[in-house]
Amino acid sequence: MARAEHDLDIYAWAHENAELLKQGKFNEVDMVNVIEELEDLGNSKRDQLTARLKLIIQHLLKWQYQPSHRGRSWSLTIQNNRDDVEDLFEDVPSLKSKLDECFDKAYKRGVKAASNETDIPIKTFPKSCPYTLEQVLNPEFMPE
Repeated sequence: MARAEHDLDIYAWAHENAELLKQGKFNEVDMVNVIEELEDLGNSKRDQLTARLKLIIQHLLKWQYQPSHRGRSWSLTIQNNRDDVEDLFEDVPSLKSKLDECFDKAYKRGVKAASNETDIPIKTFPKSCPYTLEQVLNPEFMPE
């Protein structure tokens, strides 16, 4: 299946190429798109990690900077995303090597999201994350 089939029905394309690989028909495999899809798969897991960290940081900032608005939904969002990060690491252990890169990006996005949601000016928040990575992932940690 060539690019057109790949773009029209990725499900059928994926199954067809998987079958070709199983049968050892490597000459018939849409190798360019298989490579692209494999790279995208890895990148999507990295992006999931960044998104989960962003949500944790966003809600930790809201928790710290708006104590009068604290509620169960914020703490549940933090805990659920911590659990999701743990699950990601179990499923994709090599993601741990991308943790620092994702953490930095997640803080920038988390600050922006917290500012947008709370109307607290972005300059109010520290330029670098006030929490360590260990704190962000620690199920017992909540800022004052």
